[in-house]
Amino acid sequence: MTANVTVTERAARRIGEILGREPAGTMLRVSVEGGGCSGFQYKFDTERDRADDDIVIEKSGATVLIDPVSLNYMAGSEIDFVDDLIGSSFKVNNPQATASCGCGTSFAL
Repeated sequence: MTANVTVTERAARRIGEILGREPAGTMLRVSVEGGGCSGFQYKFDTERDRADDDIVIEKSGATVLIDPVSLNYMAGSEIDFVDDLIGSSFKVNNPQATASCGCGTSFAL
């Protein structure tokens, strides 16, 4: 199931930088919640515990966790890190999204 969501090298490097400042064993959790201006929104958290049914993506020393329910909304997505004039942030390129907001953290299916 990990092949359904990919992490770019740029995102993996940034995740590694963030997790490097956290206690050993910390991972990045990406999840989908109801809300935001388009209906759903992505949530990014650091945590040290993983559930037995979490999907684990490891790349270049970065560990990303996605729960199975969120994976349904994110299937085929690419997690990237962008640094442009309006700021830097993680961006999820989701082929299932039919609409998204300007900030890129909210989407509709």
